[in-house]
Amino acid sequence: MDHPIRLALVLGSTRDGRFCDTVARWAVGQIERRPEFALDVIDLMHTEPSEAGVRIAAVDGVLIVVPEYNHGYPAPLKRLIDSSSEPWLAKPVAFVSYGGQSGGIRAVEQLRQVFVEVHAMTIREQVAFAHAREQFDAEGRLLAPDRAERAIAVMLTRLSWWAVALRDARRAAPYDRVIA
Repeated sequence: MDHPIRLALVLGSTRDGRFCDTVARWAVGQIERRPEFALDVIDLMHTEPSEAGVRIAAVDGVLIVVPEYNHGYPAPLKRLIDSSSEPWLAKPVAFVSYGGQSGGIRAVEQLRQVFVEVHAMTIREQVAFAHAREQFDAEGRLLAPDRAERAIAVMLTRLSWWAVALRDARRAAPYDRVIA
């Protein structure tokens, strides 16, 4: 590969005492094992939507770490997505979710519907941590990592493929010029 894949990892929760930091640290560790990625971590707790949008516009793909709150996803994430659709045009988006019994999959299913509207392409594979606080030890290490590590490996491989394909396509024909 001639250029690294510029990947943004977005922490989708801004709640005090959030568990997002633990899940995001795990995801960052998995991404850092992959030499094809150059990572930019965007924490919505410390980043305004306008700055996050500029950073997302500069990357080839996005991975969102998202909790499920009351069967949905957090409002700050919606605010980011709705602040501008341009950064998302023809970009692949992947998810690592966490929560209670569902592991955040309901939040991700809602996000898939939203991302279609901003012309982003979501990756089918995802990682979901049901009862997430029970799956990590006090130091933030995954207690039984095999399944999650296999899942994120597949997801990152798909994300890599789509990021390169869509980056090349955007360079050949900018997406905002082909839509009316």
